[in-house]
Amino acid sequence: MANILVTGGAGYIGSHTCLELLNAGHQVVVLDNLSNSSAESLQRVQALTQKSLHFIEGDIRDGAGLDQLFQQHKIDAVIHFAGLKAVGESQQIPLAYFEHNIAGSISLAQAMQRAGVFKLVFSSSATVYDEANISPLNEEMPTGMPSNNYGYTKLIIEQLLEKLTIADERWSIALLRYFNPVGAHKSGQIGEDPQGIPNNLMPYVTQVAVGRREKLSIFGSDYDTVDGTGVRDYIHVVDLANAHLCALNNRLNAQGCRAWNIGTGNGISVLQVKNTFEQVNGVEIPFELAPRRAGDVATSFADNRRAIAELGWQPQYGLEDMLADSWNWQKQNPNGYR
Repeated sequence: MANILVTGGAGYIGSHTCLELLNAGHQVVVLDNLSNSSAESLQRVQALTQKSLHFIEGDIRDGAGLDQLFQQHKIDAVIHFAGLKAVGESQQIPLAYFEHNIAGSISLAQAMQRAGVFKLVFSSSATVYDEANISPLNEEMPTGMPSNNYGYTKLIIEQLLEKLTIADERWSIALLRYFNPVGAHKSGQIGEDPQGIPNNLMPYVTQVAVGRREKLSIFGSDYDTVDGTGVRDYIHVVDLANAHLCALNNRLNAQGCRAWNIGTGNGISVLQVKNTFEQVNGVEIPFELAPRRAGDVATSFADNRRAIAELGWQPQYGLEDMLADSWNWQKQNPNGYR
């Protein structure tokens, strides 16, 4: 079993990944500055697994702090989630996104190199694909210039990491291109807890369901899709967490840089999500149709065959599981971790 540093480990995907790492017998060190997460998630992870992890409140941009961490903990590999992730906000404060995401990732890689740690799993995004690509998206397709600064930072970091592995063969890096993570742990103890107005569909739906928001706005009802609303690939966060373990195992015995799509391979429309949520959970979601948002594509879903073949990974959960688990979390935690 390995000693794994998880940056941003108190966040939504990070906390679920920490839980799966502990269950698999790994030792876990979490570094998180808690700017968009809660240490409560890690308390609950430890309670659920009956295992302890080591939490350090700190920032990936702090090189001296990283050096100290690597000296104190014999780290074998890093799973890197830390970063800012709100698409709309990234358009308003681009420099903050460049600093946290790009400069922060460089700072982390420099500290890893100083410590002699060269195994890395990076949390990337399907937003790196060229918007002209037709779904299902596969890893051989060209990347493009994302229409938002958040996606841009993911693309730049991918390119930096690829160049790093070409220059220095000690590096072994996995780029996991997520589609749309949803759901929560079956216990309802950990889940997605966005600060402020949610950027993603699922927490918006559950916050309407629990009475925190009046209605769901569906942006775009005139796309060339099954019902006019946008089509996306929703992946259960536990399946996504397990993909990190598979990628980690792959990279512990490999060299170079490799990208994998992490999605179910199924495209589901926003209206289908809303309607299925109502059916599965017996809750009505008031909604309105609104104009399209700039930068949204009509359809985006994964070709996930490479991940299945090379990582030995397989998504286990369908849409109904995702929607039931999302509601179970929100019902038990109407105000998130607060």
